[in-house]
Amino acid sequence: MAAVSVSSSFVDRNRLWARLNEAVAAHPEPLGSPLAVVDLDAFDANADDLLRRASGKPIRVASKSIRVPALLRRALARDGFQGILAYTLSEALWLEEEGLSDDIVVAYPTVDRAALTRLVQSPRAAGRITLMVDDAAHLDLVDSVRASHAVPVRVSIEIDAGLRLGRQHVGPKRSPLYDAGSVTRLARAILDRPGFRLVGAMTYEGQVAGVPDDVPTAKARSLVVRRLKSMSVSQLEVRRREIADALGELVELEFWNAGGSGSVEDTVADPVVTEVAAGSGLLVPALFDHYQSFEPRPAAFYALPVVRRPSPEVATVHGGGFVASGPAGQDRLPIPWAPAGLHLTGLEGAGEVQTPLTGHPAALLKIGDLVWFRHAKSGELFEHTNQVHLLSGSRIHETVRSYRGHGLAF
Repeated sequence: MAAVSVSSSFVDRNRLWARLNEAVAAHPEPLGSPLAVVDLDAFDANADDLLRRASGKPIRVASKSIRVPALLRRALARDGFQGILAYTLSEALWLEEEGLSDDIVVAYPTVDRAALTRLVQSPRAAGRITLMVDDAAHLDLVDSVRASHAVPVRVSIEIDAGLRLGRQHVGPKRSPLYDAGSVTRLARAILDRPGFRLVGAMTYEGQVAGVPDDVPTAKARSLVVRRLKSMSVSQLEVRRREIADALGELVELEFWNAGGSGSVEDTVADPVVTEVAAGSGLLVPALFDHYQSFEPRPAAFYALPVVRRPSPEVATVHGGGFVASGPAGQDRLPIPWAPAGLHLTGLEGAGEVQTPLTGHPAALLKIGDLVWFRHAKSGELFEHTNQVHLLSGSRIHETVRSYRGHGLAF
């Protein structure tokens, strides 16, 4: 079964609708609602494409964009995927305990004292998990929860990867560390402090990796975005080299992590970078539909049943208001994907308990029919469902648990 492309015609999307509905109908038990499905044909094709784009450099799987342990295992079982980029320390501890990886980097600084206490009390976990820091205060917090330095803590320095144009900063507001001087000052503080090992560096260029640059309905803006991306890549390559040279006089790092699904080629081209992060590129949510760098193959869908027909032109499904995080806007709303041609209404949008839909297919839908949606952001869909059904061809061959299904909230 060929993977689905976002550029597919309405005919192809309706074929997808038939395939997904066939898989649900053939399942021996009712599947409930909301019903989340991951198309493994598309997932595996996306994984192959990420490996091709990475040109031999390892890909660290961003767990925030997956949140389904079975899918993390599936990605990590492929040669070329290596280690996990976690989003909280408590999540990293659970992943380590479950044996998903012995190489986990926490992408964000933590102030979770309970989780830090567990880390410093476990030599095994402390040897497998790396904390992210960008301030000496993060080191102070670790020291405040331990009685001795017998268990060394691995740390990585996050460096701001934004683009600076005069006094303007373009990119995520993350680390305060920007130049070689500020980075090496923190590096010396880490190296001089007992109980810590400086093992890595991270530069996440979100303004390159996480911003669509080929949107058909915003051609002028896409041109500006592509120009800003090019400027950012060039500026960052110079700055990364300067910082890496300065750090190299102090310590030999195990890794330099960078990038994301939308910037794999540009990121791995930088010789300083030893590994690239990716997660959204495996599932391809709606926000990743319009990039010049790769062809999207949506792999994650969720179905909602039609429960009302308030008029001949409107079909109302139950629930489904899974709005993505980030700046509020139309692009954060879920997309009614199959059958093709359905639209959210301007007045109600995607609702928590009901979502009315218009468009020509609405008149053909009956109560009980399924409408399939795509979420705007990867991973966040699975905060709304305990189970994820894994589709191969036209059959659901396995049902697995999300983090939520494991009773976890990170």
